[in-house]
Amino acid sequence: MGSTDLRAGLVAGAVAGVVSGVPSTVHAVATGRSPFDALRAAGTLLLHDDAPPRARAAAGVVAHGAISLGWSVVLAAVLPRRRAAAWGALGGLVIAGLDLGVLARRRPHIRALPRAAQVADHVAFGALVGAVLTREARRRRARRARTGARRC
Repeated sequence: MGSTDLRAGLVAGAVAGVVSGVPSTVHAVATGRSPFDALRAAGTLLLHDDAPPRARAAAGVVAHGAISLGWSVVLAAVLPRRRAAAWGALGGLVIAGLDLGVLARRRPHIRALPRAAQVADHVAFGALVGAVLTREARRRRARRARTGARRC
């Protein structure tokens, strides 16, 4: 993976990490739950389960950000360039299996989150990473075409 791909993966992760929580946020609001439950649950990856809710939420921002960037770099390295959003959605489903299946076993706050909404977030994450990677690749090609045209 070159530095350009790494940079594109990090950009994709930043975008997807912020936007992909929409499904669980909508679900939380619709069902009367706090939209911050998932963030506080992610905070238990860095703090004890009995840490104050605000501290868990702050830790959740850090944990979610790091996890999102890490997974996006992995996806940037493995996703096919064709249909990257569709493959990314599938990758998000695999990540959900790892995050929610393996990781959640030892984390009661994560295990307590509505499963379908969390899976939807992961699928959205993967699809968004793929879409952003595609957009970034198009931008790079367009820049190279402009630069090449100036040299002629």
